[in-house]
Amino acid sequence: MHLVNLTTAGFKRISGLVLTVFIYSIVSAQENSPYSRYGIGDLVPNQNVVNRGMGGVAIGYSDYQSINFINPASLSYITNTILDLGGEVDIRTLKSTSSSTKYTATNTLISYLQLGFPLMSKKLKKKDLNKNVFWGLSFGLRPMSRINYKIEKNERIQLPLFSDSLNTLYEGSGGINQFNIGTGIRIKNLSFGINTGYSFGTKDYSTKKEFINDSVIYYKSNTEAKTRFSGFFLNVGVQYAIALKKGSLNIGAYGNLPQNLKATKENIDETFTYDGSGATYTIDTVSYNSGVGGHLKIPGNYGIGATYVNKNWLLGMDFEMSDWSNYRYYGQADAVQNNWTIRAGAQYYPAKENTASRKYWSFVKYRAGFYYGPDYIKLNSNRPNYAATLGASFPLTSLQRIRFGEYVLLNTAVEVGARGNKETFSVRENITRISIGVSMNARWFQKRSYD
Repeated sequence: MHLVNLTTAGFKRISGLVLTVFIYSIVSAQENSPYSRYGIGDLVPNQNVVNRGMGGVAIGYSDYQSINFINPASLSYITNTILDLGGEVDIRTLKSTSSSTKYTATNTLISYLQLGFPLMSKKLKKKDLNKNVFWGLSFGLRPMSRINYKIEKNERIQLPLFSDSLNTLYEGSGGINQFNIGTGIRIKNLSFGINTGYSFGTKDYSTKKEFINDSVIYYKSNTEAKTRFSGFFLNVGVQYAIALKKGSLNIGAYGNLPQNLKATKENIDETFTYDGSGATYTIDTVSYNSGVGGHLKIPGNYGIGATYVNKNWLLGMDFEMSDWSNYRYYGQADAVQNNWTIRAGAQYYPAKENTASRKYWSFVKYRAGFYYGPDYIKLNSNRPNYAATLGASFPLTSLQRIRFGEYVLLNTAVEVGARGNKETFSVRENITRISIGVSMNARWFQKRSYD
């Protein structure tokens, strides 16, 4: 038998480094998606990398090796301290539906940083208080949406006395991030959980106009609104496991309750010019208002799902709905609509009880899936949002240690899809998202004292 001492220095260093990179990424992320101008911006995939590989199936999913963000009831399956982090490479191509014009951007982003651990200690279990009760908790940081676009428009306009050329530059930045803390408890086959925390973010929009004329010099104008908002959120979830002859059927449901974030806005109308470095310099302020109070109302969304699990296979399907008709920004609606998403996916784990440890590829978990549904942003027609996904989890520790509950897994997922089609107004977005994550058991940080 091995005696061990827990070494936390390495754990703290890695957590601190990841936290720094996460904060930098949510501040500096650049996607240039024109549709992020509407609503709360581009919605970030809210599943971990494991679930992304299965088309996002997560409502009825539970796993002790990763943290499920969708259904907090699954936190009751955590048996050891888990550090779960993920990042992504987002390759986005914007294509005009009326010409051959296209634009491609590649960005590297941190997706989430989560820490989970069990709350029911082995000591309490030995006292036989209730051996059928399991309790887990997690907390961390992750983005909810991103706003980032820069669009230039050149046109010829007809005025009463003359015509002139006009250059308009639309810019936007911001998004919503969340600090979350959740807990889940399982009593026999029934699990239920709650997840809460603090949402915070910004929404900065500007429109710069410049008349282009060879003989007359016009001042450039800028109309800008900067909004800061924050508030609490609450999610709830439930799961129930039904034992079958060869496996189990896990049924789940969750609900993200509507959020009413307190907002403060700053409005400015000004004339400006550019200095030698390209930065803007204000010539005259036409109007300025600061500290304008209001609210950002984010609607709730709900879902049901189920997974079938046996020793080698996992099959799952989810259905989600969001009530975006209730979205309001300072009391005003936007170009958004109620939407739904259907997800389906599978996971295959080749290893059996007698599989030799030298057969590494038998201990890799393989995943595939898809999702489909209308996007929540609507201009003149529905914009379909769909993708096919593939994924896998690769052990980074010896297979003997994994069998004793000690693991480090490299989780991967590839998502290839699009938002829009040939009938979509103005722009279609093709998206390839490569997600990479690491989930590690706390025992990986332990240093052995002697054998």
